[in-house]
Amino acid sequence: MILIKTNRDTLLKPLQIVTGIVERRHTLPILSNVLIKQDKDKVSFLATDLEIQIETSTKDFQPSDQTYSITVSAKKFQDILRAFPADLEVTLLLQDSRLQIKIGKSSFNLQVLPAEDFPKIAEETAPETKITIQQKELKTLLHHVQFAIAQQDIRYYLNGLLLLIEKTSLKAVATDGHRLSYMAINLDKSKDKKEIILPRKTVLELSKQLNDNEDPVTIEFFQNKIRFTFADIVMISKVIDGKFPDYNRVIPTENFRKFDLDRLTFLQALQRVSILSNLNEKFRGVRFVITNGILRILCKNNEQEEAQEELEIQYNDEEIDISFNITYLLDLLNNLNCKTIQCAFKDANNSVLITTLENEEFKYIVMPMRI
Repeated sequence: MILIKTNRDTLLKPLQIVTGIVERRHTLPILSNVLIKQDKDKVSFLATDLEIQIETSTKDFQPSDQTYSITVSAKKFQDILRAFPADLEVTLLLQDSRLQIKIGKSSFNLQVLPAEDFPKIAEETAPETKITIQQKELKTLLHHVQFAIAQQDIRYYLNGLLLLIEKTSLKAVATDGHRLSYMAINLDKSKDKKEIILPRKTVLELSKQLNDNEDPVTIEFFQNKIRFTFADIVMISKVIDGKFPDYNRVIPTENFRKFDLDRLTFLQALQRVSILSNLNEKFRGVRFVITNGILRILCKNNEQEEAQEELEIQYNDEEIDISFNITYLLDLLNNLNCKTIQCAFKDANNSVLITTLENEEFKYIVMPMRI
């Protein structure tokens, strides 16, 4: 029985969209599979890890009266298609509980598992809140905070990103307890307050799938799920059940000692001094000595080797001698694309507030460390 006859990319493109969340090793073998369904001229591809579910569909097929559902190994199917040129014709056939893939003079037979056994995240119909924004707005929002998400922290609620609707703002916040990143964008209409914690994997996958354009993305908030709909993609994710820390208490309000830095110049200076930092340590320290007109950046390692950079700054206030985890600063500077950043200090014992002149709605807070 012939299922599909089309060119390689017509199958590979939707397959690549959904397979990013597929776990290679799972206690349920069927979760390594992709569910492929055809209904007349529409073919859909669906994958899940029981926490996230992605579905996309394409109509670039010859219309057919047949309807079928199969599941097949997502990685093997994708690897087979990738191994051939884009313009080759691919034929899928179902024979004796095997999916036969014919490409040119090559043939592959893959095991299929029953489609009715494929687990799906239960869909809900009535969202508590629903908003629509541009894809590039959501992509920018996530990009500015996702690097601050904790990784495998015992405080499970920190292993995700706070997505918060508050009046006419959509806010995103991430923290690992030592640094915090905050970003907000404006909404067309005022909405009731609604907040959820997006798992780290969902944030990374969503960032990968969103386009940097003005096409819409609809976000629907449910009690314990969230759904993103954009282009031909529907992504459903469970959310982290927990209470996110009060980020407003972390954002400094008395950091009046300020100076501006060229982002690229600052980044390159930190990269150079980091050569002599303790690369094998989790917390790599960098020391700032801030005096009138000069920012001295120093790094030492266990061999007592030392690197120093000096940057000219517009600063005329008390001297500050303060140290940070250099990784937190490099993460920030590598993820921004602005020209200038502003650093605001209170003293050597309190966190620094870093903002950009281009966007008033972005804030990054880093706690000092003792070296």
